[in-house]
Amino acid sequence: MKDYLVKALAYDGTIRAYAIRSTETVKEVQERHAMWPTATAAVGRTMTATVMMGAMLKGEEKLTVKIEGNGPIGAIVADANAKGEVRAYARDAHVHKPLNEQGKLDVRGVVGTEGSLSVVKDIGLRDYFTGQIPLVSGEIAEDFTHYFAVSEQVPSAVGLGVLVNPDNSVQAAGGFILQVMPGATDETITALEQALGSMTPVSKMIAEGHSPEEMLASILGEENVEIVDRMDIHFSCDCSRERFARGIIGLGKQEIVDMIEEDGQAEAQCHFCLEKYHYTKEQLEQLLDEATS
Repeated sequence: MKDYLVKALAYDGTIRAYAIRSTETVKEVQERHAMWPTATAAVGRTMTATVMMGAMLKGEEKLTVKIEGNGPIGAIVADANAKGEVRAYARDAHVHKPLNEQGKLDVRGVVGTEGSLSVVKDIGLRDYFTGQIPLVSGEIAEDFTHYFAVSEQVPSAVGLGVLVNPDNSVQAAGGFILQVMPGATDETITALEQALGSMTPVSKMIAEGHSPEEMLASILGEENVEIVDRMDIHFSCDCSRERFARGIIGLGKQEIVDMIEEDGQAEAQCHFCLEKYHYTKEQLEQLLDEATS
């Protein structure tokens, strides 16, 4: 089953909703990085929220989310755009913790409870939009909820889930973002709070085969939901030999001279997809010419 997300409105347009199945996308990142279970949950939750935020953008706009706590996983970075493309990595994919007191993967334990969540949006203008908040839980969903409330002044509820099998593979991943728009009544907000308080966990719903549409219907009531768009999502990395070559040129003349004299070659690796790019001495000399021209 392909991963996709839906955009919806509920309660006469006063609730904006996004829901996603991201199982295959998270699975690809887990396999590329051979991530351990708790790291998979942390990175999977982050990229699931990030691709939904990407769906809020338009055209060629894109964003980068960085979660940097004081836990052993280090920084988690995810990029997404308005086309449903997302990529992500963690500084240390090989971290794991015993299950927490609820018998679940201890995401807070690997992320940490002190640090920050930052969002940088490239919306095609000269300046980038940047928002940053301190981590409030390290469980990821609560931190995104806090980000929307503080940085974007939009009351929101974020639910994220990743279910990992005993062999480290990904069984299910998905999530939702519900946002309260101007005009929402107290009755609507109360109904939403009650539904969120009694809902089935996201990862369980996805594992049981519920679609994003069914997820929203179970939370908001089928009669209240209007699906307005559907978008396929997938892992995508835009790294290239040319892009890394520009990066080498940007290091400056002396750095390139050092590469040529000390190693006679260079190799660069993408953090996101782990693709490696090799540059021979002759290629480095060509880049040196470009750096000095």
